[in-house]
Amino acid sequence: MTEHHEKRLALITGASRGLGAALAETLAAQGWHVVAVGRTLGALEELDDRIQAKGGSATLAAMDITKDDAMRHLCRDIHDRWGHVDFWAHMAIHAPPMSPADHIALKDWEKSVAINMRATGFLIPMIAPLLLAAPTRATALFVDDPASTQKFMGAYGASKAAQMALARAWAAECTKTGPRVLVEACAPMPTATRARFFPGEDRSKLTPCLTEAERLAALI
Repeated sequence: MTEHHEKRLALITGASRGLGAALAETLAAQGWHVVAVGRTLGALEELDDRIQAKGGSATLAAMDITKDDAMRHLCRDIHDRWGHVDFWAHMAIHAPPMSPADHIALKDWEKSVAINMRATGFLIPMIAPLLLAAPTRATALFVDDPASTQKFMGAYGASKAAQMALARAWAAECTKTGPRVLVEACAPMPTATRARFFPGEDRSKLTPCLTEAERLAALI
């Protein structure tokens, strides 16, 4: 039976840390109910504590987005409980070790493709019907990374570029029919992903994740 929820529903894939967690906190504080998806239950529970401390609400889904059956069940559960999604933010990303293109380890390449590329191509058709069922025009959000084209970032950059190609194609296809699909580049933030690629930089000069999350939330 569909649960009639007075709050708007946000689905965030990759919500356990970084920008995904910050966006979940921000939206929950603004009155959204957040379905937070991430692989790390402990990090999701910490996120839930922060959300509840500000009077917000969340549903935690400790899942791996590369597991097709798990994602099918999640989408089915969302449909059965709420009937739709008002906003989807796809924040899940894999940052493999930096490597010259001719030294990329196969396991790192395959994991990058599985998370950054394949999962995105699987999730869009799964989540699109939930967005289209929203009472008002729903929004999907993807985040570009201008730094992904640098040297030694081939596995990350190639899989990220494929993800962006999917997102931009979907955005162009949906201009008249919906949902609204946004592709946004963000300021450099002190995330674990960035720390892997720029380990020596002064993180105090980076933009806080919550600052970027508030800017993104204002676009919805």
